[in-house]
Amino acid sequence: MGSTSTSSAALIHHFRLTSLDMCSPRKRPYTMSFCNSRTEAGLRHGLTQRCSKGLGPLVRVSALDENSSDSPTETTPSLGSAVQDRPDASFEQEEKASPIYEFLYPDKDELPDDKEMTIFDHLEELRERIFVSVLAVGAAIIGCFAFSKDLIVFLEAPVKNQGVRFLQLAPGEFFFTTLKVSGYCGLLLGSPVILYEIIAFVLPGLTRAERRFLGPIVFGSSLLFYAGLAFSYWVLTPAALNFFVNYAEGVVESLWSIDQYFEFVLVLMFSTGLSFQVPVIQLLLGQVGVVSGDQMLSIWRYVVVGAVVVAAVVTPSTDPVTQMLLATPLLGLYLGGAWMVKLTGR
Repeated sequence: MGSTSTSSAALIHHFRLTSLDMCSPRKRPYTMSFCNSRTEAGLRHGLTQRCSKGLGPLVRVSALDENSSDSPTETTPSLGSAVQDRPDASFEQEEKASPIYEFLYPDKDELPDDKEMTIFDHLEELRERIFVSVLAVGAAIIGCFAFSKDLIVFLEAPVKNQGVRFLQLAPGEFFFTTLKVSGYCGLLLGSPVILYEIIAFVLPGLTRAERRFLGPIVFGSSLLFYAGLAFSYWVLTPAALNFFVNYAEGVVESLWSIDQYFEFVLVLMFSTGLSFQVPVIQLLLGQVGVVSGDQMLSIWRYVVVGAVVVAAVVTPSTDPVTQMLLATPLLGLYLGGAWMVKLTGR
């Protein structure tokens, strides 16, 4: 028993000496880089009290709250640490200052028409706007079907002077062709209504800054789409069809299926109109802050290859003339969009 008491006393004395040695400024293993001045003072005060009482090194201490009293609170090592790992304040400020963060989480002051709506209210509004869009497109398709023969004559004009004749190779082929032409033209005429319904649906969630460039974006997108249709009708389609006619001249007579011809022409026209939306996409990416104008201009070599690949995928024909005729304006539109993003300061 005597030896046991002596060992226990020596062990306790050793622990007290170790605690006092750990409390020296040179060997204090504590990190307070995340604490403010008031909390750091409280931690030091609590550490001094525990060291003066000989209670050993302070492993975990509770932090003082800003609204609490100045007296420190001692806790056991099993409780939570006062200095917990948390994100750096500079990282949070840097993330909140990014354009993408501001686009996804705008301030409430920037939302003039902001109002609380449940998910069912949003779905009900979306259903009504889709219904109006379908009615507008349906009415436009019916109107175009009444003038379907005139539309077909208009679309046959690019090769009418090349001696090409169109045939109906199956019963009802011309009828279904008129339905297809009426559907494409009705969708084209009903697109302004669809665009309006989309804008009206998303407008309450846009900030004032986003609304300022919404008008130019919509106007520019519509103008580029119709410019793509006109470019395809007057440049791409005649060039591609003349290439095929001249290639077969003197060998075979050009007797084309009416259905396959209009599928070729309509797909080429609409794909060209969609391809002309490249500057609009660039402006949107520039406004959000995803990419800058200098970055767009720095990858022009890859854009040249990409424009050729996109032209080969978009055009329904496989001739190199049509691909080059489409790749050239795509490259010009990309470079123009990059300079516009740069001029806007993005």
